[in-house]
Amino acid sequence: MNIKPLSDRVLVRPAEAEQKTASGIIIPDTAKEKPLQGEVIAVGHGTKDEEMVLKAGDRVLYGKYAGTEIQLDGEKYLIMKQSDVFAVIG
Repeated sequence: MNIKPLSDRVLVRPAEAEQKTASGIIIPDTAKEKPLQGEVIAVGHGTKDEEMVLKAGDRVLYGKYAGTEIQLDGEKYLIMKQSDVFAVIG
């Protein structure tokens, strides 16, 4: 895969949704909550008004409805603006 986001956009691989509860109950796909964290895979160069502070490999938290889902090489990703990211984890 060779994708380079433009401007202030970032490509994020969402974390996997929980498969089971603590008691061992398997959660069906329709009831799983959308993960709100993921790993930055690629970043744009920023804009003249906003420099890019994220980098590939950062673990991030983002909003529930942030980004646009895309599928590349059989994997799901989100592409979103840097401003849609709330925080870097760790």
